Amino acid sequence: MKVKLYISADIEGVAGVVHSEHTTRDGREHDRARMLMTEEVNACIRGAVAAGANEIVVNDSHGTMRNIIPELLHTEASLISGSPKKLAMVEGLDETFDAAVFIGYHTKKGDFGLLNHTFSGKVVRSIKVNGIEYGEFGLNALVAGYFNIPVICVSGCDRLEKEVRELIPEVYFANVKQTINQFTAGSIHPKKAREIIERQTKEGWMNRENIPLFSIDGPVTVEMSFNTTGFAENAAILPIVEQIDPSTVTFNASNIIEGYRYIRSLIMIAN
Repeated sequence: MKVKLYISADIEGVAGVVHSEHTTRDGREHDRARMLMTEEVNACIRGAVAAGANEIVVNDSHGTMRNIIPELLHTEASLISGSPKKLAMVEGLDETFDAAVFIGYHTKKGDFGLLNHTFSGKVVRSIKVNGIEYGEFGLNALVAGYFNIPVICVSGCDRLEKEVRELIPEVYFANVKQTINQFTAGSIHPKKAREIIERQTKEGWMNRENIPLFSIDGPVTVEMSFNTTGFAENAAILPIVEQIDPSTVTFNASNIIEGYRYIRSLIMIAN
């Protein structure tokens, strides 16, 4: 019997990552950050395997989505990499999974969290669904909820933990660093971070039935604010979109999956 775990892996919330030189493709320390990211994912996989998961899919969810080092990835996992993807950070997630884990995540744009942004720091100012602003964690958790998949564990900084617990208090959280400001943090040692991630993943998996779904039923109204009026004007070219002020657009979708895909498309159109 297959017991399946889905892992979405970002990089900004990885222990030791604090700067664009870590996160951008041409950054001088990007290869080091890729290794750190891969090893935190491996720790998650070890925890899941120890708790009984026997099929694990990892989705590389940062930037170009070609960050995880394939030959260093735990052999029990398969890897989705590359972009674009229809569901971006949650590509490959569906109702066949038993749980999801989000590794290396960060806070939404405008929060105090380290390297905060929502999907695109250059393009997006904020994203609201049915009047509530969400960051990448909230939006991706809503997709998981649509498929009846609980998000059981998340890793990142202390400010992200606050954001996560406001939405799903029961989630197991691996706090691997303390935000000082947008580009400064106090990280625990990477090996210690991996131990915490492995333990929290295992505990989350074993208690997954006690972690509620995070979901929205039915149609959604999405409001997106952009960093420039030009981005909003570009997005408003799409017929379903209404521009409601110089930098903000809105649209309706039949469900969160459709809404999520429009969000991703509008970011590409706007830019």
